[in-house]
Amino acid sequence: MKYNQATLNKIEKFLEGCQYIVRYERGTFQSGYCILEAKKVVVLNKFLNVEGRINTLIDLLSKININIDLLTHESQLLYESIIKNADAETPSLIAARQLDLNK
Repeated sequence: MKYNQATLNKIEKFLEGCQYIVRYERGTFQSGYCILEAKKVVVLNKFLNVEGRINTLIDLLSKININIDLLTHESQLLYESIIKNADAETPSLIAARQLDLNK
């Protein structure tokens, strides 16, 4: 997966298709994000770079309830590829990326 603005836009559009609102705000989020489940709002730290935003959103996908049956075929394929790539990464690689983001 490429870490560029087009990939970020695809993931944001995917979340919008899942009826989540993605917002970028200033705050002290220890994980870089906050989820308001009842309102289906995801708030990310606006100071994250594109790669940090993508990694954070990918991390979020495993934590929110997504009804795959309601997604378009294209969105289902995107979701499956994101989950497959996330499962392939080792926890140490993810931790190393988080350290790089905090620099």
